[in-house]
Amino acid sequence: MTLHVLFVVADVTYALPVENILQMESFMGATRVPGTRDYVIGVATVRGKVVPVIDLRLRFGLPAVPPTLDTRLIVTEVGGRVIALLVDSAREVIPLDPSQNQPAPEMVGERSAGLVRGMHAQGPRLLLLLDLPKVLSERAYDHDPIAFLDDETQHRPALPG
Repeated sequence: MTLHVLFVVADVTYALPVENILQMESFMGATRVPGTRDYVIGVATVRGKVVPVIDLRLRFGLPAVPPTLDTRLIVTEVGGRVIALLVDSAREVIPLDPSQNQPAPEMVGERSAGLVRGMHAQGPRLLLLLDLPKVLSERAYDHDPIAFLDDETQHRPALPG
């Protein structure tokens, strides 16, 4: 069993392993930086450190929504890079059995440009497992699954099953 943080974006529940998460914070706003991709909504100071903020709604090709009291920043670290993810809500940490993970169906994997690496059924709930390095990748996304095909920096283990 490995611990995962569950969070919601547009009524869909996603999971990230806790080893990739430094902390979660309430969202107090971000300072826009010119020249960044649309989904990078700016930078924010989190416990004295300035970090870029990626709005996962925009990263997934969804419309932005105004922040609410439930809106959270999930501060992540991958490959030494610290980046905050803006999500609709995040309140739950649960253990998941990796042997129960299933790969994303081919059609889903293609349409999500590889951002979803798998799925995990938990009772009536289906959790989407993000491929965090791809979500944080600076390569063009633009809803084109071909954009990631030659990305040599992305190596991920196969899911069981």
